[in-house]
Amino acid sequence: MAKLPVIKYGDPILRQKTRPVEDRQQVLDLVDDMFDTMYEEEGMGLAANQINVDLNFMVVDISHTDEDEGPRVIINAEVVESSGSSDLEEGCLSIPEIRATITRPETVLLRYEDEHGQEHEEHFDRLLSRVIQHEVDHLTGIFFTDYLTPAKHSLIDKRLSEIAETGAPSTGIIL
Repeated sequence: MAKLPVIKYGDPILRQKTRPVEDRQQVLDLVDDMFDTMYEEEGMGLAANQINVDLNFMVVDISHTDEDEGPRVIINAEVVESSGSSDLEEGCLSIPEIRATITRPETVLLRYEDEHGQEHEEHFDRLLSRVIQHEVDHLTGIFFTDYLTPAKHSLIDKRLSEIAETGAPSTGIIL
């Protein structure tokens, strides 16, 4: 198992919609390293394109929080429906040191496959719903910062440029 480099804001792969997983072995070969990377970076989720892999899958683990949810591998994720609304602060491994309160649906119905090839259609809520939505966004080329108002986005534009150039902003910010 090894920690992989996390791709930072500005890399074109992060703005592309990822390809569906057809060969499950491609996922299985990366899962342990992706979990290691996510844990080392202190994240709760990691999408494949964040490690420069153009495939629709993610790893998620929020077991260190109050919610009793263990590690998950989610392949070919598709949000079928969503409801409610929730505001919560988010950050991103690909956008270091920038955090902002983002409004997302409270619950989602997700269609996906697990690492064993089993198909699922499952409702998620609370923090797990948010983490999954954040990672699904990654897999479709969307960043949490895309949800900011133009005024708030202007406060981080310089920092995003710095991340694209050097991998880190000169200063962090919480919006």
